[in-house]
Amino acid sequence: MSTKATLFSGMAPSADSLQIGNYIGALQQWVEMQDTYNAIFCVVDLHAITVPQDPKTLAASTRTTAAQYIAAGIDPEQSILFVQSHVSAHTELAWILNTITGFGEASRMTQFKDKAAKQGTEAASLGLFAYPTLMAADILLYDATAVPVGDDQRQHIELTRDLGGRFNSRFGETFKLPEAVIMKETARIYDLQNPEAKMSKTSVSDSGVIWMMDEPSKTAKKIKSAVTDDDREIRFDRGAKPGVSNLLTILSAFTSTPMPELEASFAGRGYGDLKSTVADAVVATFEPMRARALELLSDPAELDRILSRNAARAEELAKPKLATVYERVGLLPRS
Repeated sequence: MSTKATLFSGMAPSADSLQIGNYIGALQQWVEMQDTYNAIFCVVDLHAITVPQDPKTLAASTRTTAAQYIAAGIDPEQSILFVQSHVSAHTELAWILNTITGFGEASRMTQFKDKAAKQGTEAASLGLFAYPTLMAADILLYDATAVPVGDDQRQHIELTRDLGGRFNSRFGETFKLPEAVIMKETARIYDLQNPEAKMSKTSVSDSGVIWMMDEPSKTAKKIKSAVTDDDREIRFDRGAKPGVSNLLTILSAFTSTPMPELEASFAGRGYGDLKSTVADAVVATFEPMRARALELLSDPAELDRILSRNAARAEELAKPKLATVYERVGLLPRS
């Protein structure tokens, strides 16, 4: 790889489709960042199984997620795009990091506390508890110095830095310490039917969620049926006009148009114009992506070959780092 800094980001397999928040909040920016970094992208299937999964669904979702990232512009020749479980060094390094992570330290991770509270502590798995150390291994394994994440993942990057620094202090300089690259605020996309709530794959109604793999006509219908308000003025005001503000945010992200310019362009126009314009912009972007993803999924053997080649590239980077770690902690090499 070149002398450019290394970027690492993981992506969880996501059912039948990623949603618009995944695209605006992460994927759109990652596509741009792969030009300025040695970019490594990983479909984190091992992270996915920290909560119960249907095996057949997980396998299908892993392929579907990878196909959508390629369709959206992640170039598996320029970047490295692979499946986490295909490179065993991730779990091997995670175990080493587990041994230098304090129980109390891991207990303070807010995402574990939140998820455990939802499903009950007794039902939460040890894998869910150790999720942050596996994430730290994902990053440290490649000497990634840039990790694009949402603000809710900042604590995990801080733990990664702590563990990398602790290992370096105890066993000698081994890891580069990463910095979180917090995604732009455009990442916060809200439900079309309930614009007070963040759009999510767990939303109460499917009509409030825009999926990348939806039929174009279905996407347009959802946007044109979005909740707005009784006031006819089109302006960005999250407090007073959450529905309109949400539509403007989506349009700004898809057209790269500053918010004041959008507001000026809709002066004197109605919500119908706004919704139609947003629908056209989203469909124009997602329709070719959907077609490309379906093309990739129609030949799963070729998609698997792409992922296998990229896993081999990732392994070339990961194996030497893991060997150094093993040597430094005193594990006997296999003769």
